[in-house]
Amino acid sequence: MQGPAAVPTKPQLAALRSLATVIDSMSPAQLAGQRVIYSFSGLTAPPSLLTAIQQGEVGGVIFFGSNIASPAQLNALVAQLKAANASPTNPARDYPLLLMTDQEGGEVLRLPWAGPSESEAEIGASASPAAAAATAGAQAAAGLTGVGLNVDLAPVLDVYRQPGDFDDQYQRSYSMNPAVVAAAGAAFVRALQAGGVAATVKHFPGLGAAGAGQDTDNEPVEINLSASTLRSVDEAPYQAAIQAGVQLTMVSWANYPALDPRLLPAGLSPAIIQGELQQRLGFGGVTITDALGAGALAAYGSLQNRTMLAARAGMDALLCTGTAALPGPDCLAGLEAGYLDGALPVTAFKAQLAQLLALRSSLG
Repeated sequence: MQGPAAVPTKPQLAALRSLATVIDSMSPAQLAGQRVIYSFSGLTAPPSLLTAIQQGEVGGVIFFGSNIASPAQLNALVAQLKAANASPTNPARDYPLLLMTDQEGGEVLRLPWAGPSESEAEIGASASPAAAAATAGAQAAAGLTGVGLNVDLAPVLDVYRQPGDFDDQYQRSYSMNPAVVAAAGAAFVRALQAGGVAATVKHFPGLGAAGAGQDTDNEPVEINLSASTLRSVDEAPYQAAIQAGVQLTMVSWANYPALDPRLLPAGLSPAIIQGELQQRLGFGGVTITDALGAGALAAYGSLQNRTMLAARAGMDALLCTGTAALPGPDCLAGLEAGYLDGALPVTAFKAQLAQLLALRSSLG
């Protein structure tokens, strides 16, 4: 059930040319691990995670509410992870880990002491959505940099369709109007990144038409819209965000028959990742999966296999989590096996890693 292997993009190949020396120094396990975003349970870093970071087998870490108790606790935890990353046994020690969370605003606020307190829905309904979104982006950046985080898995650019649907029930969509979503999303991106935190727009090509009970965390979701509607409504905010210089895009696990008649989840679909996002819209940044433990991927086998399929389709960073923490070494194993057996062609694999390292070199 796999599509054709991704072809490296021009930005990826350019990054590989400049970073070939460090990448060529890595073992297959390190090449794989540097593309994996790890998750863990509890308020302290497991010794196994610290060891993996020291060995150069971790690209980043995601933090959920269960990992966060206070600014002092999170600062200490992040400092410990950064110290491990600086180990002389890590060939990527000069590249900061991607340290990320979901600081969207409103109900989705992993750092409860930091902004933005307004939800995307409240921002979209304000007198000036772009100005309110810029304020929210600056608040999120200040909160995240204050505890050493450098990636925000926000903003949500879904254009919701019905009150109370998948996005609107949690106030996660700016508007039913794509122009409002585009203006607010781009403003949030600019302000967040001006504050030193990389923005991640999601969930490409859009989950705005999903109903209240349609959640890819739990089960497969089909977005049965025409290609013209998806491109003129759902993808429009992404065009604005790309023009604003957004650094990451998270691709959804829903399937979109009009864009990929094979019905592959978008994050496993070269037609959507490469055809729509990179070629049609011209996105040259980093792609990141949604949670690899999602119920929408139940038909795609083990965590190792899902990770390999996502990388093969063109996903750069692999988010090894679900509704609970998942074992990062399993995601690493899927990538390493694909690299060694040829399912993940070597040049594309290294070029995707190079683009990730280029992003990391730009962050604190």
